Amino acid sequence: MIRSILHKLFEPLLERISRRLANKLILLFTTIIILVVTLLTFISYGMLRKESVNSRITSTSNNLLLVGRNLESYLDGIEQLSLPQISYDEITYAIMHESEDYASKMYVEDYLKNLYFSRNDLEAITLYVIKEQKYYYVTKENYNITIRVAQHPPIENLTWYKRALASPFNRSYQSFVQDTLEQDDYPINTDKSFMGYHRLLRSIASREPQAVLSLYFNSSVTDEIMKDIPFSSGEHLMYVSPDNEAFVVDDREFYAKSEAAGLLDQLTPAQGGRLTWSADEQKYLVIYDINKKEGWKLIKPIPYKEIYEAATTTRKLNYLIGLLFLIVSVILVSFISNRITNPLKNLSLQMKRFSTGSFDAEAQVEGNDEIAYLSRHFNKMVEKTNELINERYKMKIVEKNAVLKALEAEINPHFLYNALQAISTKALKNNNDDIVEMVDNLALTLRYCISGRDVVAAREELRHIERYLALQKARFGSRMQIVYDWDETLLEMSIPKLSIQTLVENCIKHALERVSSTVTIRIEARITPTYNVISVLDDGPGISGERLAEVLSSLQIQWEEFGGDLSDDGNESIGLKNLNTRLKLLYGEEAGLAISSNEYGTAMEMQLPRGGLGQHV
Repeated sequence: MIRSILHKLFEPLLERISRRLANKLILLFTTIIILVVTLLTFISYGMLRKESVNSRITSTSNNLLLVGRNLESYLDGIEQLSLPQISYDEITYAIMHESEDYASKMYVEDYLKNLYFSRNDLEAITLYVIKEQKYYYVTKENYNITIRVAQHPPIENLTWYKRALASPFNRSYQSFVQDTLEQDDYPINTDKSFMGYHRLLRSIASREPQAVLSLYFNSSVTDEIMKDIPFSSGEHLMYVSPDNEAFVVDDREFYAKSEAAGLLDQLTPAQGGRLTWSADEQKYLVIYDINKKEGWKLIKPIPYKEIYEAATTTRKLNYLIGLLFLIVSVILVSFISNRITNPLKNLSLQMKRFSTGSFDAEAQVEGNDEIAYLSRHFNKMVEKTNELINERYKMKIVEKNAVLKALEAEINPHFLYNALQAISTKALKNNNDDIVEMVDNLALTLRYCISGRDVVAAREELRHIERYLALQKARFGSRMQIVYDWDETLLEMSIPKLSIQTLVENCIKHALERVSSTVTIRIEARITPTYNVISVLDDGPGISGERLAEVLSSLQIQWEEFGGDLSDDGNESIGLKNLNTRLKLLYGEEAGLAISSNEYGTAMEMQLPRGGLGQHV
C-alpha cells in the first residue's frame, strides 16, 4: 500500500527527470557526490571518535598515575607522622603513667603540640587512653593551640577502632564523605575534615592496646594534589580506599549511584585501568589507577558524549561543508551537462527530421569531441543517403547481378557432379572399371559434401569415409591399412558432417605422407559412462611435443582468432579447431577433441556427452 502510494507520488518526477540526458547526468553526479561526502564524513567521524578515545585514555591514564603517586606519598607521610618521633618506650610509658605522674602528662601534651605544629593540614588530634577511658584533644581556638582532656566512653565498638585492631599495620582510615559519625565517636567537625587517621599504640611487652592516636586532616593538601587532574563538565573524580570507601569525591550522589551499581567492585588490575560503564542512559569511559602498595583507587569517569564532542562538531562541520559543496557541484554539473547535451539535443532533433523524410537535415558541428564526430558523420550519412537515393536504379542492377552470381555458385557443383557422371558412363562403356569406381566415389563424395545438412547419422559418415578412403587407396596403395571397430549401437548417433574425415585427413597428412612404410589407420567408436567416444588412431611417427602443445593450446582460442589443425597451414583442411568449435556449439562445453601422441602414433578422440543431441543414452 505504502509502496504504491510512493510510486504514484514519485513516478511523475522520475518520468520528467528521465526525459532529458542532462537531468540524468545531474541526478547521477549529485548521487555520487552525496554518497562520497556521506561516506567520508562517517569514516572521518569514526576515526576521530576512536582517536579521541585513545587520546583521552592515554592522557588521563598518565595523569592519574602521576597524581596517584603523589597521593601515595601523602599517605606515606601521614603514616610516618603517626609513628612516635622519639623513643617509643618513652611515649608508651608517659601514656601509662599520665594519670598519676604530672611529668608524664606534660610529656604527652608536648608531644601532641609538636605533632600538631608539624603539619598545616591537621585540623585536630586526639589521643585516647584506653584504660583511663579518656582522651586528649588538640584543636585551634582563636589562633591558640589548646589541649583538653575529656572523658569518653569505651571505643571498642567503633568501626574505625575495630579496623585498626584487626590491621597488621595497627592503623585505619576514616572517611567523612557520608557525613555520618557513630554514636560514641569523637565530636569532630566533618565540614573541615575529610579524613581521619587512627594509629593503635601497643605495649611492646604484652602487645596489648594502650592508646589510639587519631589525626584529622583537612583537604588543603589533597586539593592541591588533585588540581593536577584536568576536569571538564560532566566528568567525575573519586578517590576510594581498598575497601571502596570514598575519601575524595566531586559528586556524592554520583558516588552513591556508582557504588550501588557495583562499579567500584569492577575496578581491578585485570581491566587494564579502564572500562565502559552505563548509568542513567549515559555511557562513561571509566579510567582509574590502583595503588600497587595498598590498593587505593583514583577513579575518573568521563562521559563518552564529552569525549565525542570534538568528533560530533567535526561531523556537523563536514555536513555543512558537504552541503555547500553539493550546491556548488550541482550548479557546475548542471552547467556542464547542458553544455554537453545541447549538441546532442540538436543532433536528436535533426535525426527526428531525417526520420520523417526531411533529407535536407543538417546537424550543427561544434568542436572536435565525440558529439562533433557524431554530428559530422550524421551529416555525411544524410549526404550519402541522398546519393544512394539518386542511384537506386544502379543498385537494383547490382542486386540482380548478385542474385545471378549466387545462382551460378549453386549450379556449378551440380554441373560438376553431372560431368563426373558422364565421365563414369564413358569409362564404363570402355570397360575401365577402376576409373568408373573412382569417378563414382568422387561424385558421391562431392554430393555428400554439398548436401545442406550439418549433422548426419554416424552410418552415413562411415559410408562417406569408405568412399573417401577408396580414393586415397588409389594414391597410397597397400601402404594404407584401414581397421574399423565401431559399436553397432552407435551407428545412428548424430555427429557433425565431415567430422571423421577431418581426423582421417590429419592421419594421412602426418603419418602416411611422412613415411614410406605401411601405416594402419584405426576408426572406432565406444561408449564410456559419460561420453560416446569416436577415435581415429594411427601408428605413424607421431607429433612432436612442441607442435602438440601448440595444437592443444589453439583449441582453447576463439575460432575467429585461429583456425589451426595439425598442418603447418591452418587453411589446408577444415581444421581441428573448426571441428572442436562445432562440437561445443552442437553438444555443449563438455564436448570436444582430445589429442595425444608419442613416437608410436597419434590418437584423436571426439568426446560427445551421452544424452545430448541425438546421442546414445
